[in-house]
Amino acid sequence: MLSQTAMLKLPRTVFLIPAALLAQSAAAPDYAFFKERVQPIFLKKRPGHARCVTCHDHGSPPLQPLAAGATEWTDEQSRKNFEIWKLFIKPGDPAKSALLRHPLAEDAGGDRFHAGGKHWKSQDDPEWRTLAAWVNGEKLNGEKLKGEKLKGEKLSQ
Repeated sequence: MLSQTAMLKLPRTVFLIPAALLAQSAAAPDYAFFKERVQPIFLKKRPGHARCVTCHDHGSPPLQPLAAGATEWTDEQSRKNFEIWKLFIKPGDPAKSALLRHPLAEDAGGDRFHAGGKHWKSQDDPEWRTLAAWVNGEKLNGEKLKGEKLKGEKLSQ
């Protein structure tokens, strides 16, 4: 049986464990990585598919509409895109991120429907891997948060 002194110390120990787990939580998504690596994917034309921006400039989740003749977003538009699209990921967990599941083929771990079609047949697709890197907290310089445990190298099928 625990002594009264040991019992008084127990709650403090119990509260230290969750704090340690929180310190190792997934990194927040990186804006620079989003702007330089993720946004170009939204603009890319793929054979047999519309560009993401074609539907998402008026769909959900929205992308800021490009100005006439523009080939990329302004900094202000990029920031707005980042703020909305980070709501469709679960940092550190691509398997629970709609951004990665919707356009991925169902037999590769994607969900059943994406109005714009299935853009990626495999989680090995370079664009899919770029999006997964952003979800996993990769920074533009390739670094990740130290001590971070990354989930979802590949989605379970």
